[in-house]
Amino acid sequence: MKEFNIALAGNPNVGKSTIFNALTGLKQHTGNWTGKTVEHCTGYYIYNDNRYTITDLPGTYSLSSFSREETVTRDSLVNGDFDCVLIVLDSCALKRNLKLTLQVLSLYDRAVICLNLFDEAKRSGLIIDHKKISESLGVPVVVSTATKKRGLTELKTACERVCCAEYNCTKTELVRKYSPFEDDSEIIKRIFEECVSSSGVNIVQKRTEMLDRMLTSKSTGIPIMLLMCAVLFWITAVGANYPSAWLSSIFEIIKEWLNYWAITLHFPSFVSGILIDGVYTTLSWVVAVMLPPMAIFFPLFSLIEDAGYLPRIAFNLDRFFAKCGAHGKQSLCMMMGIGCNACGVTGCRIIETKRERIISVLTNNFMPCNGRLPILIAVLMMYFAGEAFGFTASVKVALFLVLILVLCVLVTLLVSKLLSLTLVKGESSGFILELPPYRKPLILKTVGRSFLDRTVFVLGRAAIVAAPAGAVIWLCANVYAGDASLLKHCTDFLDPFGRFLGLDGVIIMAFILGFPANETVIPIILMSYTASGAMTDYSGYEQLFSVLSQNGWTATTAVCMIIMTVMHFPCSTTCLTIKKETGSRKWTFLAMAIPTVSGIILCAVTSHIMNIFI
Repeated sequence: MKEFNIALAGNPNVGKSTIFNALTGLKQHTGNWTGKTVEHCTGYYIYNDNRYTITDLPGTYSLSSFSREETVTRDSLVNGDFDCVLIVLDSCALKRNLKLTLQVLSLYDRAVICLNLFDEAKRSGLIIDHKKISESLGVPVVVSTATKKRGLTELKTACERVCCAEYNCTKTELVRKYSPFEDDSEIIKRIFEECVSSSGVNIVQKRTEMLDRMLTSKSTGIPIMLLMCAVLFWITAVGANYPSAWLSSIFEIIKEWLNYWAITLHFPSFVSGILIDGVYTTLSWVVAVMLPPMAIFFPLFSLIEDAGYLPRIAFNLDRFFAKCGAHGKQSLCMMMGIGCNACGVTGCRIIETKRERIISVLTNNFMPCNGRLPILIAVLMMYFAGEAFGFTASVKVALFLVLILVLCVLVTLLVSKLLSLTLVKGESSGFILELPPYRKPLILKTVGRSFLDRTVFVLGRAAIVAAPAGAVIWLCANVYAGDASLLKHCTDFLDPFGRFLGLDGVIIMAFILGFPANETVIPIILMSYTASGAMTDYSGYEQLFSVLSQNGWTATTAVCMIIMTVMHFPCSTTCLTIKKETGSRKWTFLAMAIPTVSGIILCAVTSHIMNIFI
């Protein structure tokens, strides 16, 4: 068996990842480039008894700029030992893609060109002569529609012919004339005019222009975005209730079974307590509370992403971030942060300059992640949605969540502006924002991929940190000093500070102990109020409301609880991610301090104002 190495190159949003996944299946590995924080994937496939290892290079528009992605791609092509470069092009945007194609061919003559999204090009009224493109560039050209797995066999065959030297790739006159560092737009124009014609019927473009008039308009773009967020939150809030209750019931039955066997096998009470009431209860709560909303939110978010709407959100928000000295791509990182702040921080890699990337990292935690949504939903449902916890209440909760999201965006913009004027000074940079055509998402494939890549991944990471946290929480509640537990001593000590913020010591301690996983905050509060020594679940909002009201909760407490839920230090997973991405303890500390100080100030001001008027 012979082994060959293939580099996969192309512009962003051309279907490069789809082709990579289709060729390699599950035979993939993800890591970081040496000395970089740019993520890369490698994988392999077997074809005609030969093994082909593919390295997915970062998507880039050019090799002549100096962003991290472009530097990595250029250095890999110059220094890498590849037998072939597979260049993926968007058939609907061929003229723009040809610039990178010619740059790559000027460095590497052993290449295969894949004209992806060929079916969309036809619907757009484009007639592409791929054989003539092959003659003009001197390399094989294959048409494909990767989402439908069309053209993959032909693509493998073309790569095999190039790798095995069965196809003689030669630099044509046009390629030899092209210079990667000069404006040779005439060469690109000549290739395009010779190889591409139009039938005059462009259905895709007309549809895109019609939708963009609504979704990117200054008058309707923001309202539609907020309405879509409201629908997304409503579906998440309503849909998560029932599976959460089912999972809680199942885990409670398992807990009773575990307790039965612990007694039967004469486990020491200390051991059974720390393992069952501590570790198991924490894990079960994290799964029961996190899994349903994530299993709903992430797939819906992925469907919106695949439909091509996220770049429109970035377009709508770009001018606001530009005025604050931040980068327009920060809005995309914010959207990722709604699902998981750790993912949002990782997503900041797409921002080219270090200064603007740091601003995005430091402010990402202002977006309420999936672990904090259950707390917000519970508090809103009990104190602001009315007495009946039905359809009307869920609509109110969704609207309140949108208002909270707007507040989070405003705070993000304000803090970004302050950072750009103080700690992270410098000039703002512009960026190229591609608005891809709207596409019909592949629902089953997108939902399945989102569940595995996002939901299961984030849940597993949260469970890893939640298990030891459960043991620590149980020890704090069951180890006594004098006549009170360590937890009681801590909550009493923090109570004056908590009262000053419109909260109490129990809530402050719950946030501190909830550092590994925000999902444990409410169970810790219940455990402290009921002095049960184990984290307590609640069977419904009525029961939870009763416990909280008996312990002095008011509307002021609820409002301050919402503020502190949104504005406090990131969870442990996010903090570790920030340290990894920035390589700095300073920025990690500031990422924890900035939202926490903001929350403390806002809680103190809000509670004192509400106490005056209520």
